[in-house]
Amino acid sequence: MKNKVIAAVLGGAFAIVMASDAFAWSRRATVSGPNGSASVSANGGCSGSSCSRSIQRSGPSGNTYSRSGAGACSGNSCSGSSSTTTRSGNTFQRNGSVSW
Repeated sequence: MKNKVIAAVLGGAFAIVMASDAFAWSRRATVSGPNGSASVSANGGCSGSSCSRSIQRSGPSGNTYSRSGAGACSGNSCSGSSSTTTRSGNTFQRNGSVSW
């Protein structure tokens, strides 16, 4: 069941990848509250049948989190990967693919 859900999510995401062409974006935001400030900076883009994105978040007390990912489609299959780095410096890699 888990693999079917992952395949469905990847399939939907990569359908968007295939529909995008030479598209770039960026977002930035900062908020302040009683415990300090938090910010997010993200950017990404697509070219042809490939897309990538990255995001960096920081919070009060210097906590940070970053994530990057990429995906590409060719023929009847798409694949993608992402890398997440936690505030303690641990990095986690995820990979997936879908074919139809």
